Amino acid sequence: MAPHADGARFVQADDVETMVFDWGTLHWLSEPRVTDAQRYSQGVVRLQPGKGHTRHNHPGVEETLYVVSGHGRQLVEGADGNQEFREIGAGDMVHIPIGWFHETINLGADELVIIATYAPHGPEAFLRTLPDVKILPAKRG
Repeated sequence: MAPHADGARFVQADDVETMVFDWGTLHWLSEPRVTDAQRYSQGVVRLQPGKGHTRHNHPGVEETLYVVSGHGRQLVEGADGNQEFREIGAGDMVHIPIGWFHETINLGADELVIIATYAPHGPEAFLRTLPDVKILPAKRG
């Protein structure tokens, strides 16, 4: 990770730790610990074929998912309990309002790659505390 004189950062996946779950991996490329970002966090999510994360929410946080590649199914569930399922693919964006429940499953034969953004930041720090996460150190220091 190379800081620029004015505070800008250039970050690659090898510059940050890898969160490993049974469904895939997360690389948080922008969060306070990495870029000093104060209002959001952003990372690359890689879901393995047939895998996904279970229904959950992030109280006080909205989330945006941008699909880079792959094919999946997205659940969003409003505060009223109304659920909507949609198939998602490359170029699609999903906005998840504050506190809404959601779930993403990879339906394809290849990785489902998503850019996830939290505003404000915070859930990425909580994920580090989960019992099923393995943290691999950055490959480059």
